[in-house]
Amino acid sequence: MLNTIRHPAATPTDLPPILIAHGLYGSARNWNVIARRLSEKRDVLAVDMRNHGESPWFDSHSYADLAGDLAQVIAAHGGQADVIGHSMGGKAAMKLALSHPGAVRRLVVADIAPVAYQHDQTQYIQAMRAMDLAGLSARAEADRRLALTVPEAPLRAFFLQSLDLKAEGGPRWRLNFDTLAAEMPKIVGWPDPQGQFDGPTLFLTGAESGYVRPENRPAIRALFPNAHFAKLAGAGHWLHADRPREFEETLRVFLGA
Repeated sequence: MLNTIRHPAATPTDLPPILIAHGLYGSARNWNVIARRLSEKRDVLAVDMRNHGESPWFDSHSYADLAGDLAQVIAAHGGQADVIGHSMGGKAAMKLALSHPGAVRRLVVADIAPVAYQHDQTQYIQAMRAMDLAGLSARAEADRRLALTVPEAPLRAFFLQSLDLKAEGGPRWRLNFDTLAAEMPKIVGWPDPQGQFDGPTLFLTGAESGYVRPENRPAIRALFPNAHFAKLAGAGHWLHADRPREFEETLRVFLGA
């Protein structure tokens, strides 16, 4: 079972929980603030995806695997959820909705499309692996060391949330680099599943991101005929970090419709 952080509803209703699936190199903790703010009337479940955070490590990382993991979490929390997935988590959420449609009431796909991409993210694995962890005890020093290979401060802050400075035996990354590197073609790819998910689906993108393009819409509508589209102004691929309050309000409107 995936490691799950539950944010209980402040004023519980009969609505199913919200499940959040993070993107590559992320974790449930990345979503703590948003998850708490969305938990006014319903439980919010933020998971560490396999090979991330405190969840189990495996030798495989296909979208069938990830969808099966999410289905298991939903089954343990009532059998149905509204699902939000970002990037890799968005592809996992799409595969979940297509393979287990009864488990998903409403679906939000954040800045990703059901297509294969050509970019490769293994350079960040190489950068994190190359960072000297010896004698490391302060996050500021970790940031300084990672800056030698990752110049972008927002990316460093994001990656460093997966660095456990207090681990037994010394600092360690909460990421299964071996499997993520080996399975990268599957992560940036798409398994071309069959079937459709007829439930309400929102493809929410950053206006400054190029991950979801107009030419992707036929592929989206073929799988998700009840798809809706929205963009967040001033946001890039990490739209929930760039425009968190606008991101939350869009989710409230869509999930509460």
